[in-house]
Order: sequence, then structure tokens, then C-alpha cells
Amino acid sequence: MFDTVLVANRGEIAVRVIRTLRRLGIRSVAVYSDADAGARHVLEADEAVRLGPAAARESYLAIDKVVDAAVRTGSQAIHPGYGFLSENSDFAAACERAGVVFLGPPSRAIEVMGDKIAAKNAVAAFDVPVVPGIAKPGLTDDELVAAADDVGYPVLIKPSAGGGGKGMRLVEDPKGLREALVSARREAASAFGDDTLFLERFVLRPRHIEVQVLADTHGNVVHLGERECSLQRRHQKVIEEAPSPLLDPQTRARIGAAACNTARSVDYVGAGTVEFIVSADQPDEFFFMEMNTRLQVEHPVTEAVTGLDLVEWQLRVAAGEKLGFAQDDIELSGHAIEARIYAEDPARGFLPTGGRVLEVIEPSGDGVRVDSSLLAGTVVGSDYDPMLSKVIAHGTDRAQALERLDRALAHTAVLGVQTNVEFLRFLLADDRVRAGDLDTSLLDQRSGDFSPLPAPDDVLAAGGLFRQWALSLRGRSAQGNPWDAPTGWRVGGVTAPVRTDMRTPLRSEMVSVWGLATDARVQVGDGEIHPASADVRRGSMSVALDGLRRDYRWAEADRHLWIADERGTWHLFEAEEHKIHRAVGEQQAEVVSPMPGSVIAVQVDSGAEVSEGDVVVVVEAMKMEHSLAAPVSGRVEVLVSVGDQVTVDQVLARLVPEEATESKE
Repeated sequence: MFDTVLVANRGEIAVRVIRTLRRLGIRSVAVYSDADAGARHVLEADEAVRLGPAAARESYLAIDKVVDAAVRTGSQAIHPGYGFLSENSDFAAACERAGVVFLGPPSRAIEVMGDKIAAKNAVAAFDVPVVPGIAKPGLTDDELVAAADDVGYPVLIKPSAGGGGKGMRLVEDPKGLREALVSARREAASAFGDDTLFLERFVLRPRHIEVQVLADTHGNVVHLGERECSLQRRHQKVIEEAPSPLLDPQTRARIGAAACNTARSVDYVGAGTVEFIVSADQPDEFFFMEMNTRLQVEHPVTEAVTGLDLVEWQLRVAAGEKLGFAQDDIELSGHAIEARIYAEDPARGFLPTGGRVLEVIEPSGDGVRVDSSLLAGTVVGSDYDPMLSKVIAHGTDRAQALERLDRALAHTAVLGVQTNVEFLRFLLADDRVRAGDLDTSLLDQRSGDFSPLPAPDDVLAAGGLFRQWALSLRGRSAQGNPWDAPTGWRVGGVTAPVRTDMRTPLRSEMVSVWGLATDARVQVGDGEIHPASADVRRGSMSVALDGLRRDYRWAEADRHLWIADERGTWHLFEAEEHKIHRAVGEQQAEVVSPMPGSVIAVQVDSGAEVSEGDVVVVVEAMKMEHSLAAPVSGRVEVLVSVGDQVTVDQVLARLVPEEATESKE
């Protein structure tokens, strides 16, 4: 076994790999960019090496820098995690040249499976069923358009390189195919440096089912059961589970055998995942999609039902050990479900968010596991993927796993950064999800029905009491002069109300508080005045309102207060700190960036006439493209250029509406 291993990644996967290394007594080496100098994986490793600036191409994707860090620290092996260099055959070859073991498959397997066209041809030779389509190297847009009718609509445009849904487009109408091809090529080139595309027929009511395989250097290949990954958005998985509620034992055995044959087709070594598409209407029929030649984000659910540590077995296999079990020895115990926590705002179309993490609240308990990269003080920016952590629940059956996951999410909050936790709980409560009646379009179908909970009266009251408590602290610093304490104190014991125009993204009210926070009366808006009290401590607050007590967690910075309980997380801020956000659907004469990112395309010139809905600017954030359209028809003034870094709510373009233009004329 190795005594020193470098982890060539960041975030929750780096922390998770370091955890296994520590358990096995193996020294861990972390690498980091300038943006991650204080990150959790850096703090938890035995040693850490700076790679370079925040940009991934200058740090986490810089092969020479990563290999040099391994050599300089005496690392005998490199664990690539997932993403970044994990499926880069040049990186695997560079490790081999440097005499460092790459904890992944041979470079040939990465090359074949990294090229989805070559992969389809390779597995077909081993009698693995593949989706009908056209898959040849170097296909032009004209050739793809010409072949689409024979493939049959709807068609799915897929990039030959990469994964994670980047560069994928579903096209149902032939009229939209050419435009989709242009966008797909641009995104694929940006994400993977390769704009090769191919077409597949889109399977109706598809379910995304993948099989975990493990192979050693002695010719042994086993599968560890399947995972259901159908709950996804923009081809990016959100909730995964093992085993799939769709498959019967016979189909499970067949799809597992097909996955093992896929691994054999490229002499695979290590842990890998074979992804299949299965029609919900014909669950006994499955088609090969691709093979991920690395550890998957969702591997913890397989670990939960098999009892195996996949990172440990990656290490053992790479060290030359034989698998310690055969296929018949593997038993699936119970059911496990994982939810991914993203820095995104479901109420604004799941746009990426960011900010400084003020406090982290993570669950624990029977059957609950958290893989996380979060610490108070972590800055979530736009340089990397928006996934922050994963919450995994394991139960004796699917119903218990669902219940445990929902309860765990009720005790999950990232104060200071908007996340998707509330949406995850909404999704888990869906009748079809609870029944296991899934397909890859279900999440998108339900997302339009999601409406975040506005801050309840008791939360706004708690915000007012917190402010009164904070004001009383200022009064104590006034050396006993009550006139300097802004708490409403008056001569004769009569107090005036302290009023705060309390804002939240969904609700704004005037909150009035009489007295001290420990003995007060509170009014929210024009509602009744209630007796109230608050016991505020560091990070927690217990509030009694009309005799009913509720506990909250809180964090505060720059007059912005974040409050969380089992119902959700609310962001409260005072009126003078409030930035004006126009209502969704309201026409406006500005194009603003809904997230931090970089401008990758400007579609029109300043002074041009545009129609409502025309794309003006394309912004890339966290590896995804976002096309920003003109909200009204008129003459446009473009304020940014390609390559510009932009912030959330930055004005990118202004429009003079048609009516205003006509009136001037």
C-alpha cells in the first residue's frame, strides 16, 4: 500500500478522499488554487501545495504543476477525484512518465471511453446494446442535419468528449437543429476543448440508470449494483439512489453483466461507472450511453448498500491487490438516497449564486452521511462547479431512506449563500418521486410548481427582536448613557417602538418592537401586537411569541441576517441595504447579469434594433452558458465585451423601448 497520496482535486470530493486516506494511515497531500487557499481540503490534508491562480486551467487543470507537486512531496500515487483531470488520458500518461501511480484506469480506457463515438463502437463489439443514432468522428453540421431525419426526432445532440450535460441539446423540431448545433459546439469546445458532436434518438420517458463496476489487474471484474439517477436538471443529476426502484432481479443481473462487458471491452482497471438509458415504459430494455472512467459524485449510495469503501478499493487495486470478493459475494442491503446541495436559486431559474458562508448547519444521526467542503468563511465564487456538499441517507427500505433524507435536509443550511435545499425537500415530497415513478423530465416538469416559502411572521418577528438585541449591545458600549442606546428608551419608563423596514426576497414588512429583546412586544406589519422575548446566543436564538417558543440558527453580516429552522432558511435585510430587484416577468429596459460570471458572446452591436426575446449577451458561470435576452423591443446599448468578468445584477445592456424611440421621432 502507498504511504503518500496526492489528491488532485478540491471541494467535497477532496475532503472525502482525504478521510479514507486518514483512516488507512496514508499521508495526504492537497493541491489548491489561490481561491482555495483557506479551503477545508487544504486544512484537513497533511500537506498542501499551491498550484496557481483561481482559473482552473492555471491550477487544477495544469498537468505539469500537479505532477510536479506529486514528485516534490514524495507522493507515490495521485487520486484525481472527479472532474478536472480525472478523465484526461494525457494526465494519466504524465503520471506514468513521472513514476507516479494514477488512481484510475489505463490511459487507453480513458481515451476510448472519453470519446463517446469510439465508446459506442467498442461496447457494441461486446454485444452491449447502444442507442440508435449517428456517431462518426468529424461530422459537420450539414451531415448531422442530413442524418437527423433517419435517426428520428426527437434527437439528442451530444458532445463526443466530456459529460455533466455540457454541450447536450434536446431538439424536437427540425427547425431548431442548426441553432442548437452551433450552441452545443461552442459549449463543448469551451468545456472540453473538443467540439465534436453526434446524434442519438431521444428515448421517450427515459430513466438514467448507471452501474458501478470494479476491476483489478488480475482480470476480475464485478458490478456493485445500479443507481437510479433520473432526477436531473439540464442533464445534471440532483438526487440519486441505490438500488433503482424500477429494475427487477432479472433485469438487474442483465444490466450488471452488460456493465462488466463494457469494462472488459477496454481492459478496465479500478472503479468506473457504466451509464444506461432505460425507457420507463419498457424497463427490460436498456441502452449503453457512456462510461465514466472515474469515481462518481453519487458513489456514496453504492457504498451505503454494499458496505464497501470505493476509494479504499481504488487504492488496493492500484497497489496490485486482487478483489477480495466475487460477484456472488456482493449483497445489496437496504436503500440509500443522496441529495446534492448546490449554490443556486431555484426561484430564479436555478441560476448560480455565491457569497461568503457565514455558518454551516449539517445533519447527523442514524443512517445519515454528509460529504461536504464547507466551513464558515468559505467564499463561494463562480470559478468552479456550484455543488457544495451531499447529504446521504440509508434505510432498511426506500420509504425509510426517503424519510431520513427529508429529515436530514430539514437540518441542513448554509447561512450566507442561497442554496437549493428547500427545492430538494419539495421534490422529495412529490407523489411520483415517493412512488418511484421517475424519468429524466420529471424534475423540469415539477420545477415550475415550486414556490419558496415567504418568511413567516414569526421569522420576521425574530429578525426584529434580533435587531433590538444588537441595538442593546450598542447601548452597553455607550457607558450607561441611555440616550445613546437606540432602543426606544424614554424618560419615565415609557418606550417608543423601534421600527425596521425588514426585507426578504419574497416579502417586506415593517417590524415594530417595544422594549428590550428579553421582554418585548412585537408587531409585524399591521398585524396584532404580541408579547415576545428572545434569548440570543452565539449562532442560536430561542424566541417566544405569544407563549409559543421556536428555536432558530442565525448568522449576521453587514446588517444582513440569515435565520434557519426546520422549515427553511430566510435572508432578512434592512431597507437601506436593499438592492432593487424587478419582479419576475416584469418588462425592464435593462439586461442584467443574474449571477457572477464571464461574458463569452455578445450577439448584437450597440445601436442595433432588437426584438423582445432576442439574445443580447451570453454569460458563462460555473461551466454553464446563460443566454440573456432583450426584455423589450428597441434600440440596444451594449455595455460589456467578450471576456469581461461581471457581477450579479450588473447591467450588461440597456434598451430604449420602441415606444420611446417612436415618440422622439
